[in-house]
Formats: sequence, C-alpha cells, structure tokens
Amino acid sequence: MASDYSRALGSRLRAIRTQQGLSLHGVEEKSEGRWKAVVVGSYERGDRAVTVQRLAELADFYGVPVSALLPEGAPQGSSEPPPRLVLDLERLQEVPAEKAGPLDRYAKTIQSQRGDYNGRVLSIRADDLRTLAVIYDVPATTLCDEFIAWGVLNADARRAVEHG
Repeated sequence: MASDYSRALGSRLRAIRTQQGLSLHGVEEKSEGRWKAVVVGSYERGDRAVTVQRLAELADFYGVPVSALLPEGAPQGSSEPPPRLVLDLERLQEVPAEKAGPLDRYAKTIQSQRGDYNGRVLSIRADDLRTLAVIYDVPATTLCDEFIAWGVLNADARRAVEHG
C-alpha cells in the first residue's frame, strides 16, 4: 500500500512529466529505453519506492532540480486537490495583443523565472490570477471567465478562483 508521501511524490513526478507534454511511453522513447513506462508509472502511482539516486537521475532527465520533484509540506490526505490553472500559450498568441498583452508579458516572466520554455502550456497559481486581475483592474472571477472565453485558461480554473 502506497504511503501518503509516496503518492504525493508520484503526483509531483506526474505533474512534471505532463508539463513537458510527455506520456509514459513518450518518456520511454525520449530516454531511449532508460526509463521504462511501467516503472515511471509505478513511481507516479506511489506503488514502487524510488531511490534518491533514481530520483536524481529522473530529475536530470526532466531537466529540473530534484527539489522540483519533492512534494511541498505535508501530504493533503484525502482532500480534493485544487483544480490546476493551465494557460494555453498557443491560444494566447491568437488573442489580439491589446487584450492579451499583460497576460502574455506575465506568462513570459513566469517562463523565464522557471526556465520553462515548452511553449504550449503554463501552469499558474490562483495567486497569479489574482495578481493579473489587479493588472487588468477587474475582479479575479471576471478575468478568469474572460480568459476561459478566450480559450487560454482551462474551464475548471474558475473553481480555484472562487475557493482560493
């Protein structure tokens, strides 16, 4: 049975992999078989213990510091995780600059700070959306709805803003 920490670690591993647009089989292909899909999947489910050495190697493969793979704080237990706020950067480029300029600059700043240049999507926090609402001078829920209407923010993000 997987511990809460193992599941939290697995969740971080999955988040990093999906942020990079990789499926489990994509990891196996990109690593030329070094990382087997079934093994990475078992790490992500918390079904298999990962050694510190293997964790460091996996962090190197993903191009992130080991600390990025470690869960933050105590595991949340059975509480439902907040919805992820994911910006679609490709759709953002289709929105007129007079509307999307502040969001585009903010997203580029986050990418630069994180060293995250995959160019397709960017995860942000509810606090980032509240900061953007100040920049746009509208309530966060209104801005969230506008971003969803533009197609640049996932629809379930509104729940994070309402409850965050």
